[in-house]
Amino acid sequence: MKNIKKAILPVAGFGTRFLPASKSIPKEMFPIVDKPLIHFAVEEVVSSGFKEIVFVINHFKNSIVDYFDKSSKSSNELLKKSKDFLKYLDKVSEKNIKFHFVYQKKPMGVGHAILQAEKIIKKDPFAVIFPDDLIKSKSPCIAQMMKIYHKYESSIIAVEKVNRNEVSNYGIIDYSKKTNRVFNIKSIDEKPKIRDAKSNLAVVGRFILSPSIFSYLKKTKPGHGNEIQLTDAIDSLLREEDVYGYNFNGLRFDCGSKIGFLKATIDFAKDHPSLKKEFINYMRTSKF
Repeated sequence: MKNIKKAILPVAGFGTRFLPASKSIPKEMFPIVDKPLIHFAVEEVVSSGFKEIVFVINHFKNSIVDYFDKSSKSSNELLKKSKDFLKYLDKVSEKNIKFHFVYQKKPMGVGHAILQAEKIIKKDPFAVIFPDDLIKSKSPCIAQMMKIYHKYESSIIAVEKVNRNEVSNYGIIDYSKKTNRVFNIKSIDEKPKIRDAKSNLAVVGRFILSPSIFSYLKKTKPGHGNEIQLTDAIDSLLREEDVYGYNFNGLRFDCGSKIGFLKATIDFAKDHPSLKKEFINYMRTSKF
């Protein structure tokens, strides 16, 4: 069984739910207190032992490239003024992670975005992380999933229970239960109507996938939102291969939504080493 060394971060979306702010600033660069979403995702990948990260971006998101470039002119100036900035960058660069940047020229969905990384991934199993889904946990979510992958040697999808009235916002799985946290997935329905949903177990933005997913992505026609959906390709894949859902340990914040982003900011602020005392005092004394 091959070790998983490569992870894809699809970050080419336009972030329309955060307009007008996302017109000039990629939503992945929005800070949770003082660290952008994209940084949390990269830290999760690095701490889980991956060796290569493929960023799938569009031509409006070169600020992401610049952020991780320690040799850029702006980085050199900031390094002179902020030891914290150096500390943050060192966490994602000290283990000699190789960064790749590939471009999605047309906004054709996350499935199409992942296809752009095929030449780098080649024939290896790989991980996919959506930075929008910020997961707070003792053990990184993708590292938890790696253990499940090594046990079953099959594709793994992170899932969690959502309120029944929210199922139309997610890919929803139909399943047979395997263990307390692992589910044998029978099908995935992308954003079903409430009355049609087979369960309330929703797909979350963490995946470990067989390289055979690429052949299914190439055959997948545009679905919900007239985009090529990754979940549609996985639904085809699981007819030929086992695919498991894993109910991870951790707290997820949907930072692709305004309310999720605000919840994450509050949660991380109350634990921030230099801010928590003042912030908690403010929350206690404020009149809302």
